[in-house]
Formats: sequence, structure tokens, C-alpha cells
Amino acid sequence: MASLKSINASEFKARCLRVLDDVQATRAEIVITKRGKPVAKLSPIGPARGSLRGAWKQMVRVRGDIVQVDWSSEFEAAR
Repeated sequence: MASLKSINASEFKARCLRVLDDVQATRAEIVITKRGKPVAKLSPIGPARGSLRGAWKQMVRVRGDIVQVDWSSEFEAAR
């Protein structure tokens, strides 16, 4: 398991926006310490995940039988 990068609270306070940009870019977690003891962990937030159920509804129209397809008219060898 890789060790987490840590930063003390006063340094985090001084460079907060840069640290947030680094976390977003590298997707790495950072432990924030106070007097050498860990007090918080800063981690990147993942993209919102929605349900895929019904995602293609009203976007795709199925015509004909999609299970039993007759491809014989498409190939020369089948004629």
C-alpha cells in the first residue's frame, strides 16, 4: 500500500487552492496534520454516477428481430 502524502495545517492554509488543484489533477489523497498528528484527509471526489437504467429510452428504435438476423443476402458465399 502506498503511503499518503501529508501536509501540515499551516502550509495547507497558505497553499489551499494550489493543493486542491493538485488533488484534482493527480487524483491523490493528502493527509492534513496538526502538530504532527493527522487530523483530516483530502481526497478527490469522483464524477457523479447515475443509473444506466433507461439511459437509451427514447433515443434508439429497434426495427425487426435483433436476435434472429438473416445475413444470407449480405454475403456472396451464401448465395
